[in-house]
Amino acid sequence: MTRVDATSVILAAAEKSNENVLVPPLGELIIGTISFGLLVAFFFWKVKPQVQKYYAERTERIEGGLARASSAQAEAQAVLEQYRAQLADARAEAARIRDEAAVQGRQIVAELRAQADREVAEIRARGEAQLAAERSQIVSQLRGELGGVALELATKIVGHELARPDEHSQLIDDFIASLDAGDAAAAAPAGSGG
Repeated sequence: MTRVDATSVILAAAEKSNENVLVPPLGELIIGTISFGLLVAFFFWKVKPQVQKYYAERTERIEGGLARASSAQAEAQAVLEQYRAQLADARAEAARIRDEAAVQGRQIVAELRAQADREVAEIRARGEAQLAAERSQIVSQLRGELGGVALELATKIVGHELARPDEHSQLIDDFIASLDAGDAAAAAPAGSGG
């Protein structure tokens, strides 16, 4: 650079220093305004629709999520109410079954007691019938033996044969009948006096 050029640059700078630094030159101001206008137009033409679309999608997702959460909560509440109703029904059913089981248990116990009482009565009746049969058999056997012994004793006492064999049974029966009548007469005053 030459000295003339340097001087001209210094003079130009000095002239510029006299101007206000805060106010730009008119050419720059026009170009800046046009550029800013184009930038704003580009923003409203391309960027703003994208931002609005993204904002709308996000709003829709959030609102959809809230709606889904709300419906899920309502569904969960309905399921909870249904569960509580089923639980109450199950408890009522369990109480009913428990009551029925208690009633059936009492019925079964009553039936078993009645059956046991019937069996005891049957066993007692069979035992009494068997005892009565054995008693009558023993009584008839004892009558026969007692009659034979009495006839034998009477024969030994008298010393000869008493009556014929067909009369022996008649004599034995008469003797036993007289013994039974004596026992009955002895039992009657004892029973009436007591």
